[in-house]
Amino acid sequence: MSDPSTAATGILGWNERIIAEFRANAGFAAWSSDEEFAAGRPVPPPVPGFGGDRGMPLILVHHTGAKTGHARISPLFYLPVGDSWAVFATHGGSPRHPVWYRNLLVNPRTVIEVGTESAGTESVPVVARTTEGAERERIWAAQTALVPKFAEFEAVSGRQIPVVLLERDHGRAEIPPLSGK
Repeated sequence: MSDPSTAATGILGWNERIIAEFRANAGFAAWSSDEEFAAGRPVPPPVPGFGGDRGMPLILVHHTGAKTGHARISPLFYLPVGDSWAVFATHGGSPRHPVWYRNLLVNPRTVIEVGTESAGTESVPVVARTTEGAERERIWAAQTALVPKFAEFEAVSGRQIPVVLLERDHGRAEIPPLSGK
């Protein structure tokens, strides 16, 4: 059995590497490396169809711990949806929602970092909301067509994967909470 502190250091080190690469490469990062797999670190597997020389296009979602109040950053796959970004609470097929999703349920107003061709990266204030019905199905179908592994994650998780839309925050006074499905 692995030492939990080593596993935590591994995933934290992985996160820090992804964040640094994202910022250095205008929103792109190598999701996993051969060295990480060889070391047995708990990193997500490579996703077919993405990668190449630039790495994978990602966004960084800043969120505040629902219980701790600590600031956190999660690198996530995304799908552009108009002027917004959809992210997917797959948690690698776990039956539980990822921490970032639970945090956004409590604190939906946040900031994301996105890659830009001209400026490297940009911080964008957003409001998170869980999509439902036809909107969710349309976005989910588009994402699983691009990354079929996400459909596998949903099948093994035993839950419907939440699709969260991160919409630009234009200073609305009232922010509706995410539905906690």
